[in-house]
Amino acid sequence: MILYRPALIALLFISHLTSAQVKIPERLIFPSPYEMEGYAEYPEDEYVPVSRESMATSPAYRISGPSFTAVQVNVNEAGENMIGDAANEPSISVNPLDPSLLAIGWRQFDQIGSNFRQAGFAYSEDGGLSWVFPGVIDPGVFRSDPVLDVDSEGTFYYNSLTVNGNDFLCDVYKSAGIGSWDAGTYAFGGDKQWMAIDRTGGETDGNIYAYWNQSFTICPGGMFTRSTDGGLSYEACVTVPEQPRWGTLSVGPEGVVYACGVTNNNRLIVTKSSNAGNPGEPLSWDFATEVNLDGLPVGGGPNPAGLLGQVWIGVDHSEGATHGNVYLLCSVSRFSTPDVLDVMFARSTDGGLTWSAPVRINDDNSPTAYQWFGTMAVAPDGRIDVVWLDTRDDPGGFHSSLYHSFSIDGGLGWSANESLSEPFDPQVGWPNQNKMGDYFDMKSDASGAHLAWAATFNGEQDVYYGFIPFEGLARTEEAKIEEKPLFTLAQNFPNPFSRSTSITYALRKKSRVLLEVYNGLGQPVAVLENEERPAGEYTLAWNGRTDQGSLLPNGAYFYRLTVGERDAVTKRMMLMQEQ
Repeated sequence: MILYRPALIALLFISHLTSAQVKIPERLIFPSPYEMEGYAEYPEDEYVPVSRESMATSPAYRISGPSFTAVQVNVNEAGENMIGDAANEPSISVNPLDPSLLAIGWRQFDQIGSNFRQAGFAYSEDGGLSWVFPGVIDPGVFRSDPVLDVDSEGTFYYNSLTVNGNDFLCDVYKSAGIGSWDAGTYAFGGDKQWMAIDRTGGETDGNIYAYWNQSFTICPGGMFTRSTDGGLSYEACVTVPEQPRWGTLSVGPEGVVYACGVTNNNRLIVTKSSNAGNPGEPLSWDFATEVNLDGLPVGGGPNPAGLLGQVWIGVDHSEGATHGNVYLLCSVSRFSTPDVLDVMFARSTDGGLTWSAPVRINDDNSPTAYQWFGTMAVAPDGRIDVVWLDTRDDPGGFHSSLYHSFSIDGGLGWSANESLSEPFDPQVGWPNQNKMGDYFDMKSDASGAHLAWAATFNGEQDVYYGFIPFEGLARTEEAKIEEKPLFTLAQNFPNPFSRSTSITYALRKKSRVLLEVYNGLGQPVAVLENEERPAGEYTLAWNGRTDQGSLLPNGAYFYRLTVGERDAVTKRMMLMQEQ
């Protein structure tokens, strides 16, 4: 992302605001690439090889709790933290065919005193319980702004920004097996690029889309490209209406493509292309619509030289009433209130053409608390997850905790904010640039929310994989109800398991019970219980086999308890059979 010089940290004129509107706090900035003198997505420091084996180590930081677990990702072979490096701007992807396979990429700084960065990555084969950090893509080559995604067949892609002299360009690497990559394909690009892959299962499935900041690119035609041949090649660039920046992409359930961001005249817009998936047609855009989030993304505060959040767009792929809804979220400095930064949300029920009034997700009452790095993901069942860093627990300071909220009704109602981590100081461990990157990344599925985030629990910037389980979400909902729940479902034990695991549930009254096991594709593989039971506690054993006795492959599975006709809860477990 862009680095802003301290002498230039100032408010820029916002053309669409009137003098009667609330002033943005002066300690925040509206950074514009057209107003800033310089940028720093180039190697200011020379590459100096560092032996990871020779680095001093400390225990890797972990968080374990019923509502959240977090595991450090940038670790050595022994799973230890390496003292003296830094990692930020993580991006995550989860294999849709096997959720136990995950990949995270990030900006890797081998030395905290140098801003020379490379394309770091790690992978997990056990659902995020442990991570392997084999090194970087293109060792010794300056790379930044990682964005990961995955196609319907489970192939991972890694979009990476680099420079050639003063020119920005991107390469997209394709996984050649878990933990390895091909030689990469030139994909035009620029700063700050984002990428999305079509997994709708239709004719457009497998298409890859990317866009970036048009002011920093060598692409003569614009700021958007696509691949319709599985990443073998990328088409000549086209522009996006009003040239939005600092935003993301999303693919709708019918293969339409949405882009969002901030325009040159400081407006938040969403633009839509209905024919982006048609390789035989020149790509065109249906419209560009302004969205009111009652503010704009800014920089400064706890992240002095970077953004405090980018613009996130997501589309509902569920089969229910919210199918096709489009959602927009960003941490913004508000127009209508002196609050320094809030996480704001809006939704569209007509394909992005019109939008609801903005809704604030954070439920604190402090006008001086920063809710920054707001990040959104939409699960296939329509649940919307939002996380952010929050300074409400450090009045007057910048120490930040990770917070979470979710919606199960298309963004009309939101759960009470839940703190997931202890506070940390985001302004330590800077790798020769005063920022902790510009974004986090999250993917949600039926099991919960998978988060790639950065924190300084070790006194330096490190990357973490966080998981917010579905049972944690259900527990949050249960906490809103004063009476005890009619039934409970415990986490299986042991977990992970190899030969057998026990599942316990309890009923408050006589009920019809269905207990099923599903694979990562949501397909039922075993029925453990299907009958009426009196009130009481029951424990069942499962041996990792189908109803027909076939041994299932290792990976993540889900067990779902349905009581009566509609009430249900799902939990996640890991089968790790001895080979």
